Amino acid sequence: MRDGRASEQALKEFLDLWERLLTESEGDQSVVVVEGERDRRSLRQLGFGAPIALVHRGDSLSVTAHRLSAGGRRVVILTDWDREGGQLARRLKEFLEAERVPLDLEYRRRLAKVLRGELAHVEGLYGWARRLAERRGTSLEQLLGPTATA
Repeated sequence: MRDGRASEQALKEFLDLWERLLTESEGDQSVVVVEGERDRRSLRQLGFGAPIALVHRGDSLSVTAHRLSAGGRRVVILTDWDREGGQLARRLKEFLEAERVPLDLEYRRRLAKVLRGELAHVEGLYGWARRLAERRGTSLEQLLGPTATA
């Protein structure tokens, strides 16, 4: 666990990165790909309103990539930061590149850096950020603004 100053810095880095993702994903310009429903719920709690696609919904990765390519949007891969999530991100990247889909793995990489190993699953992102905000003496909803839903 981090000390107070490290937690404050992590929260600031997260909020800056999160705000940029929200801005870049406004409208139908991007779709974020996560592994499952709990991941989607966590992103929604953090105020993410853009489309979110699920990898684990019964289709193969090639079918998922083909479905994503039909939308003509940039795909932001945001799989978990564990071994399985890394393998899934690499495989999905290969399929999406074959479909010539613009994709982004940078948010996944930068969030992993901000989290510094404290969190391995996207579904825990909301709780992690909420706890850091509370340690700071505020609510996450105040920091995120009106888009967040508790």
